Parts: sequence; C-alpha cells; structure tokens
Amino acid sequence: MNKKRKSPLWMLVPMGVIIVVLSIVLIVITLKSGNPKSEAVSASQMQNKESEGKESVKENKSDSKDTKDAARAEPGETDTGPAEIYVSSDIPQKVKDKVKSMSLEEKAAQLFFVTPEDITQVDVATVAGEDTKKAYEQYPVGGIVYFSQNIQGPEQLRGMLEKTQDYAEEIAGVPVFLGVDEEGGEVSRVAGNTNFSVTRYESMRAIGDSKDTSQAYDVGKTLASYLKELGFNIDFAPNADVITNSGNTVIGNRSFGEDPQLVADMTSQVVRGLQDNGVSACLKHFPGHGGTVEDSHEGRAYTDKTLEEMEEKELVPFKEGIKAAPDFIMAGHISIPKSLGDNTPASLSEKVLTGLLRDQYGYDGIIITDALNMKAVSGVYSPAEASVKAILAGADMLLMPDDFRAAYNGVLEAVEEGGLSEERIDASVERILRLKMEKYHYS
Repeated sequence: MNKKRKSPLWMLVPMGVIIVVLSIVLIVITLKSGNPKSEAVSASQMQNKESEGKESVKENKSDSKDTKDAARAEPGETDTGPAEIYVSSDIPQKVKDKVKSMSLEEKAAQLFFVTPEDITQVDVATVAGEDTKKAYEQYPVGGIVYFSQNIQGPEQLRGMLEKTQDYAEEIAGVPVFLGVDEEGGEVSRVAGNTNFSVTRYESMRAIGDSKDTSQAYDVGKTLASYLKELGFNIDFAPNADVITNSGNTVIGNRSFGEDPQLVADMTSQVVRGLQDNGVSACLKHFPGHGGTVEDSHEGRAYTDKTLEEMEEKELVPFKEGIKAAPDFIMAGHISIPKSLGDNTPASLSEKVLTGLLRDQYGYDGIIITDALNMKAVSGVYSPAEASVKAILAGADMLLMPDDFRAAYNGVLEAVEEGGLSEERIDASVERILRLKMEKYHYS
C-alpha cells in the first residue's frame, strides 16, 4: 500500500517570508565584515600614537598630516622614518636620577651645541658676564662652540670659559661642553691666533705622509695640553675623511690622505692622544666627506657611491676609529641617493645614524650633527624640521641650527604634539650627562 509523502516543512513557509529572512542575514553579514576594517584602522592609529621613536606603521592615505610627518618628510623625498629608540645599557643610576629630575625644557636644551651669540644675542661674545649667566638660566644648553671671533688671547679666553663653566654648574648642576675646531693645520681656531704660543702644524696631510702614527698621537696630546689648560673639554677633531675624489677641496689637506687604513690608524691615534690627556675627541664627518666635490656649507653634497661601496674606503676610519672609543662622532650632511633612495643628508637619516652607526658598528657614544646652519640642511629644512628630523634619525646633539630659538621651540612642540617622544629625548640626554658627570664633573 503506497503512503503519501509529506512535503518538507520549509516548503510550507511562504516565499515572501524566506526572502525577508535571507535579506536580514545578508545585512548582518555585511555589517560584521565592515567591523574588522574599522578596528584595524583604529589599531593602526593607536600604534602610531604609541610608537614614537620606533618604526612608523603605514597610515591611511586619508589621514591628515601630523607634526611628526611635517618634521620628518621633505617634499618629493622618500621618508626614511624615525629610528627605534637606542638606549645605552650602562647608564649609571646617578645619571638616570638626574635626568628624571629635569624638566622637558631643561632636557631639550641639553641637546643643543650652539655659539655663545646664539644664547646671548650679542654680536660677538668675548666675555662671560651677567648677560651670559642670565641667558644660560633661560637656555641651559648642552654645549657652546667658539670660533676665531671669540678668541683674542690666553687670559681673555681662559676667563671667559672658566666663568661660563661656573655658570653652567651653578645653574644646571652639570658641566657644559666647551668646544672648538682645533684640527691642527688649516682649521685651528687657537693656533691660528698669533697671540697664543702653541705648537702649530702644517697640515694633517703632512702627518699622514710621514706614515708615523706616533706623530698622530703626539698631535692629539699636544692639542689637548693647551686646549684643556684654556678651559676647553671638546675638540671637534680628528678629521677621519679619506680623500677618494681628487676634486675634493672642502676637506683637502685636512685629511691624512687617500689610504683608508693609514687614515684609520692616524685618526685612532689622535683620538687616543686627545682623550688620554683630558679632552674629548670627535671623529668627523661620518660616513665620509672625502668623496664629494660639493661643499655642504654651500649646498647639497653628494656621493655617487652606495653605503656598501663606501665600506671599502670612506667608512674604514670610522669602523676602526670606534675601537679607540671617541666620545663623539659627527654626522656629515652628505647625500647618498643610491642607498637612501632620496637626497636626505646622512645627518638626518635613520638608516645611516641608527641602522649603520649604532646597530651595525655598535657605537655607543654621542652622535652630533655637523652644523645645521650649513646650506645642505638650512637651504632645505626649517630649523625646527631639521632638528626634529635629526633626533628621530638618532642624533644626540644638534650643532648650530640656523635659528636656535626656533629649533629649540620646535623640539618642544614636537613632543607636546606627539611627533617626538620624551623617552627619545631622555635616551640622548642620558648619554650626554653620562659623559659630563663621569669625565667633566668639576664640582
């Protein structure tokens, strides 16, 4: 006997109801698929806020430019991005405590190495009096650099530096770096003044031609002996540039020569001669200015080489010189487009300062920029942009921005607006105070 088959229940439901239910399901699925996208954007934005000083994440193209972008990006150039914060591992507790006790304004001031005229606003500074003290109270900078115009004679110079140092210790509680370009030879601010009875050198090229590294040590020792007696504690020397381009005139006989290993041996000995006798040395101009034709004082200075190619010659004295533990390394304004992909000066490049000098070469001292008022930088970036960009790249100290007050305020504003983290500033100030408090804490 045949039984009549029953129809499935769903066939009994009116078709209109089925259509409505399916529509609701589709709407729910669509809404859920949109939520992860919104959450991902929010996470990216949050990561950007939390990662100042670290590798930047990609943002929505529709996001507005913030202070960090303005500080780091140059129109028409590929942005190299901020570096991860490089924190030195051997900072003494007394240094950490000092940094914690400082205001943001005090810490930002320590990053600057400027002329006495920059803080006092006088035409030419040859004495340090109440105006200097008042200026230092407002701007307790990390270092002051002196030029020929500031140097008249032994007693005048000694008195000016001594008073400046006393003011710094009284106001900031730590010494101030007092620096000078005294390479020996053409660039000698003190020996170039006939009022000083000091040893004078023909050129560092003449020392290099001797191939006698003991002479290089004696250069450092001699320079330190009279600089320390006058009151200086930093010498922006030696010049570690290898001449690899015969058309180079900006370095010329300031270099020890064309042989990378000879230049490395000579510069290492000058570093030891200076620092064994109480004056900090500064290797310059990283990653090497000897292959350029242009003068970075006047505009862009380029090398056609890649960083890998520079490893064969230009970088050798710096790699070897780091073994002599120089307290400072100066970053030059050389553009390396074949490695950086744009015209960013090395002094503002994360790839050069943090990626190469810190991470690859292991340098743990103070990185200072070359003078930021040089046209290679000031002709392209504002004082604030250049200063913030250099710090993000990994520089600890900013030498002579084109407008000190604008640069100083620009750093403060970058922190306040989120383009630069206070932790990044702290890392540099710790390295600066480590050297000051361990080597030059006179009181």
